Amino acid sequence: MADTATMLAAPAGAAESDDPARRPVVTLLPGGHRRAEAGHPWIFSNEIAMDAAAKALAPGALVTLRRSDERPLGVAMFNPHTLLAARLLDRDVARPIGKRFFVRHLERALRLRERLYRAPSYRLVHAEADGLPGLVIDRFGAVLVVQANAAGMDRLMPVVLDALQQVLTPETIVLRNDTPARALEGLPAETRVAVGQVDRPVELEENGASYEADVLAGQKTGWFFDQRDNRGFIAGLAGGARVLDLYCYSGGFSIAAACAGAASVLGIDRSEPALALAEAAAQRSAVAERCVFRRAEVFAEAAALGAAGERFDIVIADPPPFARSKRDVGAALRGYRKLARLAAQLTAPGGFLFLASCSHNVAADDFAEAVRRGLADAGRGGRILRNAGASSDHPVHPALPETAYLKALTLALD
Repeated sequence: MADTATMLAAPAGAAESDDPARRPVVTLLPGGHRRAEAGHPWIFSNEIAMDAAAKALAPGALVTLRRSDERPLGVAMFNPHTLLAARLLDRDVARPIGKRFFVRHLERALRLRERLYRAPSYRLVHAEADGLPGLVIDRFGAVLVVQANAAGMDRLMPVVLDALQQVLTPETIVLRNDTPARALEGLPAETRVAVGQVDRPVELEENGASYEADVLAGQKTGWFFDQRDNRGFIAGLAGGARVLDLYCYSGGFSIAAACAGAASVLGIDRSEPALALAEAAAQRSAVAERCVFRRAEVFAEAAALGAAGERFDIVIADPPPFARSKRDVGAALRGYRKLARLAAQLTAPGGFLFLASCSHNVAADDFAEAVRRGLADAGRGGRILRNAGASSDHPVHPALPETAYLKALTLALD
């Protein structure tokens, strides 16, 4: 976390005004409209008549898409240099994409989250599912953390920030534009404060526990709101239990379990800053005497604990992505299988095992099969009690089921 307050201006230059009558037109190939007209929000480069004019457009330019028969399809953000070439924003080509457009979508997203949660800590915008492709916004009360993962959203960021000021009047807005997705769009990685200042971790409450999130240097936006419901479910099993939390990060599962009455919690992670936040959260929630956090490499530590005969009533394994691209899937599945074996060997008879994958390239069925094989390798039997995904503030676009990236299995082991 920064030692001193940081205050920087919004992205240089204002987003250009969108005039539908003057917007560039990009034409699809014959048949290239079918998926989009069935509800899919993406158009791929092999569905577009990529002529010289289209290739010359700046990455992220707003364009009017039309079918090969010249019928309008919608307004989109266009990038001629990527396979995912166009992201639809609106089916009405006459709709200007400006502040009013974003205010309307942000207000709709806010109404939904306020129905779901009482406290203002949640994912406010989840990209395509909230009608704003490539845009992620996490809310920590008066602090917003924004990610623009598409060139079009990056260009529109001044308008996005203006709309956020109108809808929520936040004290601080942090731009966490450091995701791998930006490289695919030809965008640089950056982290900066666009509005206000931040010089310490931000506070949040979840499932009755108090936490701290590093919104400047922590993983993703500093917190994993997607595991909220899963943390609550595991906490409900934790009364009197001895708990092991592998990849504990800043203590999400650990502190929730301790607050729910776990007898003891051991959290393992290799990040010293994350472990410091976990220890601070344990102090804030008055459970520090039952929590121990240890810096170690998870696979090695799990093997060492198993060799020492350690057993736990609940074992949690929520690793970072094992497959950041499709070519990593084979190695990732082997990793999940090994992790399932090690975790199962550490789970006491009659205990519970929670395993998760946040790798969107890994299919749910393949992850479940890797877990099954890991259990067999450990010689353990059991039952799946719960097969879950992300919490409700991470909705899934109906035409993009592959974006349901989080897989989470809770098993009762014999």
